[in-house]
Amino acid sequence: MTVIVRDFRTEDAGAVVGLRRACLPFHVITEEAILFEVATAHPAKKYRLLVAEEDGEIVGTAHVGIVYDSSDPGQSSVTPHVHPERRGRGTGALILRTAEEHLAAEGATSVYSWVMDEPVSLAFAEHRGYRPTRPAHFQRLDLAHGTLPDLPPLPAGVELRTAADYADDPRPLFEADAEATSDEPGDISMSFDDYEDWLNHTWRDPGLDRELTTVVVVDGQVATFTAAQTDRRTRYASGMTGTLRAFRGRGLAKLAKTDSLRRARAAGYTEAFTSNDADNGPMLAINRWFGYKICATEIRHVRTLP
Repeated sequence: MTVIVRDFRTEDAGAVVGLRRACLPFHVITEEAILFEVATAHPAKKYRLLVAEEDGEIVGTAHVGIVYDSSDPGQSSVTPHVHPERRGRGTGALILRTAEEHLAAEGATSVYSWVMDEPVSLAFAEHRGYRPTRPAHFQRLDLAHGTLPDLPPLPAGVELRTAADYADDPRPLFEADAEATSDEPGDISMSFDDYEDWLNHTWRDPGLDRELTTVVVVDGQVATFTAAQTDRRTRYASGMTGTLRAFRGRGLAKLAKTDSLRRARAAGYTEAFTSNDADNGPMLAINRWFGYKICATEIRHVRTLP
């Protein structure tokens, strides 16, 4: 059987979503999100969505691109995924080689990749010159049967809003996202200062549920937010929870997540997912408090391109 690697086509969206769900059952992904990412990719990203096709069936995929918003030039990323029933045939190696050749041609000097914390995947990465840097944990919460905390009384000057309330002017959310993201642990430093780019790739993301995205406002200022990503059916994910530095230590992140999770359950969502860097102790502790359980771990790897 022959495997070829080619660029994504619009008609591949359903197959790519199905494959991603088979490889990463704790991700919330939709066809609309795939098509949006391909259609709106920033030119500087040199983005390609690669698919591996075996006898007309898509058996592998990878998002490939330059980290154009990093303050360190030459950073790039690729994470190949191959259907669990089609591994061990060289498909992952072919996808990765195609991706690395593209990134090198676009000026990349190093490639970051997420690798599942399992022997076969780790050996695959090590054999191809990737070294581990840091782990992250996927977590799951049973919204249908779990117990959520009650929403506490709001302190004076504190109110709850949603992202939908900022439809006319989302800039306060951009500024909060920029500050919170800059303090997240990670391997790649980010230059988070392009409002138009944020509008295009965060605010207009079809996976962002603005009605379920809770914003905590203190004396009129955005203090905390938790961004909700959904499949518009049963699955909910916390895309990002952040608190501005001046408001940390007040329990506002718990407040935001409590409100968003309770409203998500009321809207019919039955599963909640999130992911945190293993060094993000405060957020991991908050998620344990809600009842999230670690369901998988991945380890970021990096390779210097020749």
